[in-house]
Amino acid sequence: MALAAEDRAAIGELLSMHGHLFDRGELDRLDELFTADVVYDVTDFGQDPLKGVEAIRAGALALGESNPVGHHVTNIVLTELADGQVHAQSKGIGINADGTSGSVTYEDTLVHGDQGWRISYRKVLARRAPLGGK
Repeated sequence: MALAAEDRAAIGELLSMHGHLFDRGELDRLDELFTADVVYDVTDFGQDPLKGVEAIRAGALALGESNPVGHHVTNIVLTELADGQVHAQSKGIGINADGTSGSVTYEDTLVHGDQGWRISYRKVLARRAPLGGK
């Protein structure tokens, strides 16, 4: 069965809300984005994966002034998986306070529950070289 238009819209809004909540510092609302047992994989940045909403919140607070001032999500591509989960691939652009920017790819697994769609797994991959280079 194809993913319904309403689900596609809800997932797109969920992925977009990530930037709004982080940029406003509304870290007490991360449960609106993630499952309680989410794995937020930042190993591409030399860090251990963050497990659970509280670990993500603590990680953002630990970064402090090093957090981007703007998170922008683009190029969302959704693929329905056989088990009812959805794989989302999107691009992220982070704007830093000094005006520099960085690009990442988000690889997400989303699940639908009582509260709607939530991210249960996110892998953040830094884009450091053009044309897929390392």
